[in-house]
Amino acid sequence: MATRFLQRYNAGERTNHWLIVLFFLGAGLSGLAFFHPSLFFLTALFGGGTWARILHPFMGLLMAACFFVLFLKLWRHNVMTEADREWMKHTGDMLRGDKSRMPPVGRYNAGQKQVFWVMVVSLAVLVLTGFVFWQPWFADSFPILARRIAVLLHAVSATVLVLSVIVHVYAAIWVKGTVRAMTRGTVTEGWARQNHALWHREMTGKQ
Repeated sequence: MATRFLQRYNAGERTNHWLIVLFFLGAGLSGLAFFHPSLFFLTALFGGGTWARILHPFMGLLMAACFFVLFLKLWRHNVMTEADREWMKHTGDMLRGDKSRMPPVGRYNAGQKQVFWVMVVSLAVLVLTGFVFWQPWFADSFPILARRIAVLLHAVSATVLVLSVIVHVYAAIWVKGTVRAMTRGTVTEGWARQNHALWHREMTGKQ
């Protein structure tokens, strides 16, 4: 019997996702270069320290802009519900490999939704704080104390974002068949039935 596939992301959504990945790597590596002197060698990836400082905020803004497009498309699917709270009660079963006890979920489960909102908040903080100490354009409009606080919040938010991305990537690899959704745009019907039963029902009309 031939394997049936369901479309999870279209070409535009996948392109936008990989642009976010590209700009995230650029902004992340250039940001790390200025986080600690031992990491300054990373500026060589961008043509030296001067260019890394120039490009970093622009890559960050491009990442945020692409993510905003993703946000507009997906935020409704990531609103937490009572079913998600019930799902959270069984995360221990899932981590032990027993998915049979997990309540059925829609397009995204509670864990994915939490990661999504952590990314939204951390990116928003990164953008807002970045403007406060962006030389030479905006920094002089803010008092030195505000700039120091902004630098601290920027570093904390960047750390949170990096950790959330690590969780996101690990989960995609851990659940076999998930990466295909962002490379080919489709998932098998069996994957959908096992991991997102309510979404599978919505897409196929099958009980």
